[in-house]
Amino acid sequence: MEVKEFLKKSGTPYETSKHAPVFTSQKMAQIEHEPGRYVAKPVIVKADGRFLMCVLPAARHVDLAKLKSQLAAGTVELARESEIAELFPDCDVGAEPPFGNLYKLPTLMDKALEKDDHILFQAGTHEEAIRMSMADYRKLVEPRVLDFSS
Repeated sequence: MEVKEFLKKSGTPYETSKHAPVFTSQKMAQIEHEPGRYVAKPVIVKADGRFLMCVLPAARHVDLAKLKSQLAAGTVELARESEIAELFPDCDVGAEPPFGNLYKLPTLMDKALEKDDHILFQAGTHEEAIRMSMADYRKLVEPRVLDFSS
């Protein structure tokens, strides 16, 4: 997987875990015995026709109106599953890692994740998770922090 290769090359410490297939970030939180606030889910949106990755806690949702306002965009909508599959050819749909920079996508991180000490996310499949420090994640991704979830 591209994200694990990237982490290895960067020398960033991380842990992986295998689990039964899960298809939502909330289920992953349960199976990994992790509070949902630490599970980062990426949501792909189109703002004025441009794809962006929004990273937020598992239990929260992207507030499209809030995001549109903060981006000063004319339109903001969720990307279609077929578009996501094209953007992330090496990942199972719905298991994309929160590293927009690996896919040439600007990454926005929700303010709700900002104070967390670590982050847990899908490693590109529905059966593997990665846990790493939030400080390392922010250093590698350099996300723009906004308040866009509810």
